[in-house]
Amino acid sequence: MAGVVLKNLTKSFDKVTAVNSINLEIHDKEFMVLVGPSGCGKTTALRMIAGLEESTSGEILIGDRIVNDVSPKDRDIAMVFQNYALYPHMSVFDNMCFGLRLKRTATGNVWPFNAKRAFTEQEISRRVNEAADMLGLKPLLLRKPKELSGGQRQRVALGRAIVREPKVFLMDEPLSNLDAKLRVQTRAELIKLHRRLRITTVYVTHDQVEAMTMGDRIAVMSNGIIQQCDKPLTLYNHPNNLFVAGFIGSPAMNLLPVTLVREGTDLIADAGSFRVTLPASHAEKLSDYVNKTLTFGIRPEDIYDRRLPGLVASTAGNTVPMEVDVIEPLGSDVEMYLKTGELLLVAMIDSSSLAQVGDKLEVILDMSKSHLFDPQTEQALC
Repeated sequence: MAGVVLKNLTKSFDKVTAVNSINLEIHDKEFMVLVGPSGCGKTTALRMIAGLEESTSGEILIGDRIVNDVSPKDRDIAMVFQNYALYPHMSVFDNMCFGLRLKRTATGNVWPFNAKRAFTEQEISRRVNEAADMLGLKPLLLRKPKELSGGQRQRVALGRAIVREPKVFLMDEPLSNLDAKLRVQTRAELIKLHRRLRITTVYVTHDQVEAMTMGDRIAVMSNGIIQQCDKPLTLYNHPNNLFVAGFIGSPAMNLLPVTLVREGTDLIADAGSFRVTLPASHAEKLSDYVNKTLTFGIRPEDIYDRRLPGLVASTAGNTVPMEVDVIEPLGSDVEMYLKTGELLLVAMIDSSSLAQVGDKLEVILDMSKSHLFDPQTEQALC
């Protein structure tokens, strides 16, 4: 196995910089997720690791070897594509073993005797059958891709990568073509597969739920730059900047402008139509920002209906009267759009709430989990 290191990696297309001098160390056996919106550079970075795109500058190391000038077939990687890329005229077995049959080793002789097949048919059969058994494909080995469902085709594509026993797996949004239920099921299979194989994996997705549930660590990308790389819960609880705060989490974090006001020993976040008191831990870090405008953030899960028993006690400094604008029942929770003045907040309220559209509702904000950002630098202050 091997880790992957990207050093000042840059890729430019004419005047467009798709990846802008990123540095990332992916540890051996780690499941690293590159996540971000379309056009952020995540797939371009993956393709450079694979050797399918040539980097403009910077270095790519797989293990201890710099691979910038190494052809894709010699990098000891296996890639799973977004669109499966199966050969329609071949059976599942032949699709899975195609790369193994092509693999050659040098003999030192002159052409056409200068290479021989790297694997015997017995070894190929063993690898394919092991992978098929692992992925539940044994009954399907003689079928053609057109006879398979989307989930089965995706498993064949995974099997084709597994049989190569590479140092690194590269996966480019492999679940995006599946329906919602199958995506959840296949996601769980991928997690178990990585736990079993322990092969370094770089996984690209635009779906932050996939990223949060699958990654050992997540690198959040925007405009070709890694905004933050950390463990999923660290990204969720301690985002470095406004982009990460707004991208990680579903529904997204509520972000609104506030003015900091000092009242006695308290520091107040004044949003105009409501005011809340910041906890002492926040106030210590924000003494230089009194009377300045900042961006206040609170996650929908940290807003509670005052009438329900909750984790946070109601006080004058954390309770806000609001009007219910929209209700979206989700089963155990209700997604509520709450309005106060010109401001709109999204809250995830327990479904036992009896609030209806148009009702006046007092909500409690868990201020210990609130965030404040500098609107100029967009960096987190607390």
